[in-house]
Amino acid sequence: MKNYTSEQKSTIGVVMITAFVATFTGSALNLSIPAMGRDFNVSASMIGWVVTSYMLTVAALSVPFGRLADITQKKRVFLLGLLIFSVSSLSSAFVWDFVGMVALRVLQGIGGAMIFCTNTAILVSAFPGSERGKVLGYSIASTYVGLSAGPVVGGLLNHYFGWRSIFLLTFAISGAVFCTAQSKLPKGKSDRKSELSFDILGNVLYITMIVALMYGFSAISTSKLSAAMIAAGVLLAAVFVWHELKAESPIVQIRFFIGNAAYTFSNIAALLNYGSTFAIGYLLSIYLQVAMGYSSQSAGFVLIAQPVVMALLSPYAGNLSDRVSPFLLASAGMGCCAAGIVFFIFISVDYPLWLIIVALVITGVGFALFSSPNTNAVMACVEAKDYGVASSILATMRSLGHASSMAIVTLVVGMYMGSSALESATPDILIITMHTSFKIFAVICFVGIFFSAKRRK
Repeated sequence: MKNYTSEQKSTIGVVMITAFVATFTGSALNLSIPAMGRDFNVSASMIGWVVTSYMLTVAALSVPFGRLADITQKKRVFLLGLLIFSVSSLSSAFVWDFVGMVALRVLQGIGGAMIFCTNTAILVSAFPGSERGKVLGYSIASTYVGLSAGPVVGGLLNHYFGWRSIFLLTFAISGAVFCTAQSKLPKGKSDRKSELSFDILGNVLYITMIVALMYGFSAISTSKLSAAMIAAGVLLAAVFVWHELKAESPIVQIRFFIGNAAYTFSNIAALLNYGSTFAIGYLLSIYLQVAMGYSSQSAGFVLIAQPVVMALLSPYAGNLSDRVSPFLLASAGMGCCAAGIVFFIFISVDYPLWLIIVALVITGVGFALFSSPNTNAVMACVEAKDYGVASSILATMRSLGHASSMAIVTLVVGMYMGSSALESATPDILIITMHTSFKIFAVICFVGIFFSAKRRK
């Protein structure tokens, strides 16, 4: 970095730390779910909303905030998101009511959406094209470091200081980054104001559609209104597509999906991959602590296997996708993910720990082979002028996949465990719940292999 200006170095630092803290918080909290369920005295199906509410908010708001950032100023949206994320993290450390916790996680998701839709754009705009791949590598590495550090650091914090300390650490890091970003980031200007307009109706339809579909799906085992919510979401989706096709400045480029099978299948593959893999850490953290009796600290050291492999192999997979078909690599990655998930279908109370670690390593290899090559494949399907829009849609697929994965878990947990608390669940019921969840995820992953393999070179 010695040839970079001070502003460029500050930009790299700010983006790297925000990429780290956003992923660290989620992976660290997975290990605290049993303790949070006990403290709030809520059922297993309800405590999942601590994770789902955040992911749902990010999925619903990333694209609208991205459009707002393009029209106004990316730094302004980024800073406001950091501030909201910091304040909600601090508040979460002192909340004593479950409803209040979910509300604060929604607020944290609003801040997270504003960060996710701007940090990569800010990074790319600070460097010439010849340097973009290199600096983006820093951001991706930080993301996986956050995923790797979350289980270990989160497990240690939860074990010795309680789950509230995770939010305090998140506040300390994000607060410090906010102060640095405010003074060090270049101001930046929107040079597309005259070309873009904020489609209010399109944004309202999009947000309502995502919330209705995901909430209805997540609450199908606990709410009588869930079927009506799902039906309303499907209807809103049809209206949204019709509106976007007519809009002069659509928030989602529906036209990209028409007549471009490779682009469409690449995005579907991303949705299915993230949807089938995101909840693995959540389920295993519960299994290791409740069924096998490990402390959160010990569970964290087990779960670190997957993100470490992802962090080590992803840069090489990205480079390889420049020489080998990214479609082929991504399909192989989906196959590895499916193989790892199949291992978890047969999990039991006396399942060998080494076999769990092997399965985590296999899924880590699969995700590394899929993530960077699939992104490369998406960008290969559009012109350079459309990279920003294509990246935004791909990020939305990732968020929707994460939210869908947790929605499936919430549904299955509600089916088998009802209103019982997570701590009071018997190992047998917990194992059955995991078997069903991983069978669903395996099917989703195999469908993803089909879509990934159907793409042309």
